[in-house]
Amino acid sequence: MKKMLLVYILLISAFALYVLRFEYTSQVNSSWEDRGLRGDIGETYIMITFQSGLEYWKSPLKGFEDAADALGVTVEYRGATRYDAKEQTMVIEQAIARKPAGIAISAIDPQSLVPAINKAVDADIPVVLFDADAPDSQAYSFLGTDNYKSGVMAADKMAELLGREGEVAVLTLPGQQNHEERTKGFRDTIEERYPSMQVVEVADGHGDAMVSRDETLRMMKERPELAGIFVTEATGGAGAGEAVQTAGGSRHPMQIISFDTNKATLDMIKNGTISATIAQGTWNMGYWSLQYLFHLHHQLTVPAPSSSGENAPLPVLVDTGISVVTRSNVDDYYAK
Repeated sequence: MKKMLLVYILLISAFALYVLRFEYTSQVNSSWEDRGLRGDIGETYIMITFQSGLEYWKSPLKGFEDAADALGVTVEYRGATRYDAKEQTMVIEQAIARKPAGIAISAIDPQSLVPAINKAVDADIPVVLFDADAPDSQAYSFLGTDNYKSGVMAADKMAELLGREGEVAVLTLPGQQNHEERTKGFRDTIEERYPSMQVVEVADGHGDAMVSRDETLRMMKERPELAGIFVTEATGGAGAGEAVQTAGGSRHPMQIISFDTNKATLDMIKNGTISATIAQGTWNMGYWSLQYLFHLHHQLTVPAPSSSGENAPLPVLVDTGISVVTRSNVDDYYAK
């Protein structure tokens, strides 16, 4: 009799636990259904960049903040003040110590930041990369421009501007993956599609307007047949534009294709100094980075590499889009 009583007690206990678990699961699921995707104001996500004072970061940060408003969470912006991988690593380490709900990072270097990124993931802090990738890291996703494709687009535009012939050069940032991919896309396309064109030099502008101006003046002097320059970042584009303005009418026209849509670049397109620029979907980068981090933090999805198939995994790569800006549509790209 005692054994039967014990069995009944165990069965009743098991049933009670099942009911409680079912009710808890239902409450959790209905909670999202009732309130929608809303977090808590004390839930903090951090965006980390480099050269944090650049105008370029305003758009992705705006997207990050807009997503925070939609989700009811808090965001912070941090970044290395200089173009310095060690400083950005230190910023990431400081963020990890604060145990945020997630971190979105634009990686200054695809290799040296890997240990810091992996440390955050190992600490159960979701990490996504945007704008500049670190493919060997354990970050869950990369949201950004198809940089090779953007180089292809720049080459096609340059060929159009030059009538498919002439010497061209590239001004870039060697060692940073996104810039190297842009350069490769440009060079490959010129070589494969335009036999009467030639990339005669790839120079280092250091992401600095003064250096880029001086490098442009040097190339123009040393290569009198140079007809076009593709600049893979906005600060260097403005520097190249200043060089062309300095040279004035002392040589044949120089076609400049830059990158991004900061005001200085747009102004130079409007006055004809820069022929075109490649616009990135920077707001998308920030907005969807936070959406991804939110879903990962709340376990509403699973990372693609470890997907169990029960939930839709986050895509590993997300192309946030590009477009060409010229004098004909430049007014559409000024900040409203």
